[in-house]
Amino acid sequence: MFDTILIANRGEIACRVIRTARRMGLRTVAVYSQADAGARHVRLADEAALIGPAAARESYLVADNILAAAKATGAQAIHPGYGFLSENADFAETCAAAGITFIGPPPSAIRAMGSKSAAKSLMETAGVPLTPGYHGAEQDADFLAGEAARIGYPVLIKAAAGGGGKGMRLVERAEDFASALASCRREAAASFGSDLVLVERYVTRPRHIEIQVFGDAHGNCVHLFERDCSVQRRHQKVLEEAPAPGMDPARRQAMGEAAVAAARAVGYVGAGTVEFIVGNDGRFFFMEMNTRLQVEHPVTEMITGQDLVEWQIRVAAGEPLPLSQDQLAIDGHAIEARIYAEDATRGFLPSIGRLAHFDAPAESAHVRLDSGVEEGDEITPHYDPMVAKLIVWDRDRPAALARMAAALKAVRIAGVTTNVAFLGRLIACPSFDRADLDTGLIEREAAVLFPPPAPAPRDAVLAAALADLCREAAAAGPDPWAQADNWRATLPVARRLNYLDGETLHRVEIIAEGKGWHLSVDGHGCRASASRDARGAMTLDLGGRRLRASVAALGEARHVFLDGAHHILAHHDPLHQEFEDEGEAGGLSAPMPGKIVALLAEVGTKLEKGTPLLVLEAMKMEHTINAPATGTLRDYCFAVGDQVTEGAALVHFEAEG
Repeated sequence: MFDTILIANRGEIACRVIRTARRMGLRTVAVYSQADAGARHVRLADEAALIGPAAARESYLVADNILAAAKATGAQAIHPGYGFLSENADFAETCAAAGITFIGPPPSAIRAMGSKSAAKSLMETAGVPLTPGYHGAEQDADFLAGEAARIGYPVLIKAAAGGGGKGMRLVERAEDFASALASCRREAAASFGSDLVLVERYVTRPRHIEIQVFGDAHGNCVHLFERDCSVQRRHQKVLEEAPAPGMDPARRQAMGEAAVAAARAVGYVGAGTVEFIVGNDGRFFFMEMNTRLQVEHPVTEMITGQDLVEWQIRVAAGEPLPLSQDQLAIDGHAIEARIYAEDATRGFLPSIGRLAHFDAPAESAHVRLDSGVEEGDEITPHYDPMVAKLIVWDRDRPAALARMAAALKAVRIAGVTTNVAFLGRLIACPSFDRADLDTGLIEREAAVLFPPPAPAPRDAVLAAALADLCREAAAAGPDPWAQADNWRATLPVARRLNYLDGETLHRVEIIAEGKGWHLSVDGHGCRASASRDARGAMTLDLGGRRLRASVAALGEARHVFLDGAHHILAHHDPLHQEFEDEGEAGGLSAPMPGKIVALLAEVGTKLEKGTPLLVLEAMKMEHTINAPATGTLRDYCFAVGDQVTEGAALVHFEAEG
């Protein structure tokens, strides 16, 4: 067994590996870019090494820098996590040449499965069911369009070297194929260094079910059952659960045996995932094999009681698998929700900034939180904007759903926009509740998942006011002359606090009464009191009603967490309120920092509303900026390859009328 492991990754997965390694008594080494100098995985590791600038291509993707760090720190093994170099066969070979163990499959297996096209051919030979499609080397655009017509629309264009939903486009009409292919190739080249693609029939209302497999160097190979990862947006997973709802024993056995056959076909060693598309009729087709640990591996750990990272380390050290197939069993049900710094109401645009406030439910046998950040840490534009993975377990699916609903209500984040509220709506929506799952669930339930903004309730305004009053009282201490309650010797005097909810102004009239106050919001009053701890958690008494809330004050913003909802109010002082112009009329601004990768329209031409103008690449994903109305494109503010900051004007556009 090794005594020192270097983790060639960052964030949540690096912290996850460190946790298991520490429990096993192993020393850990973290690597970090200049942007991650103060990151949580750096703080947790026994030692850390700087490997380059912020950009991943200059740090986490530079194999020589990582190997130099391993040699300098005495690491005998490297755990690659997922992403970055985890599925890079050249890196695995370089590690072996340097006498350092790569905690992952052999390079030959990575190569065999790294190309989707080659993997499909191999799986066909192994007897694993395949989706109809074209997986060959011919990449001429017209030829691929012809193959798509032969297969029959709708089709999926997929990066041959891809994964994680990047470099993938659904095409429903022949006339859209050329533009989708060009976009797919750009994203594939940027993410994987190869623009090779394959084309497959799109299975209508497909479920995405994957099988966790594990092999060792002694010829043993098992599966640890399935995970349902059907709930996705832009081909990226949002919720995962294990076992898959509605999976009968016969199909579980068939899919498990097919997955093991796939692993054996490439001499697989270590942790891997064989992913299948499942149609309405129950038929399943091989999609791809990920030759690494998956983001969603915790749900498998929760239902099997096994630590898959420990399995990885032991297998890499030459030990046999800890358990045989007949020793593995499913216990209960687990669900994972991915918490991202992103705005679901704006097309899931990433959000960057400092986690000024971060509360989460306490971990237990039922609740687990895997996170690479803590309060005070930054979500930067350089990497994936994941904040944490929230995982719950219970005896069955209904109990696990209830557990997840309660856990999400206990997640309170301020400083960046998150998808927590969206996740709460998602697990409660009718389709997910009754396990009517497929990869189009989010679009199908859009009316429920993306409701119009609702005004903050009166209780939220009262909570904000009480939080400010409690903060004033705590700051003043016992000195009566420092109190800000407008007390007078003859009679109480009212004061006012104002809060903006969007454009709606709420006036709170306040009269101090003994140990509490009489509060009136927009003419409706009650006696109110509250106790508040240092984290902003409060117990409110509103006219005899007892409520629990939490309020975080960030500048003038009041983040009110009440009954699972997050309301943002602005403390409004009319004497100091400033109003700013929204920006140059007719301009379109960058919704986030990124790089211009394509200019799609001709300057000086009249365009219809919705016409694509340019493509902005940010956080490894492409975002198309469209014309907001019918009008004329007067000029571009940037060229292809330019980096832009959030809010930068991208084009000069003149709308008609």
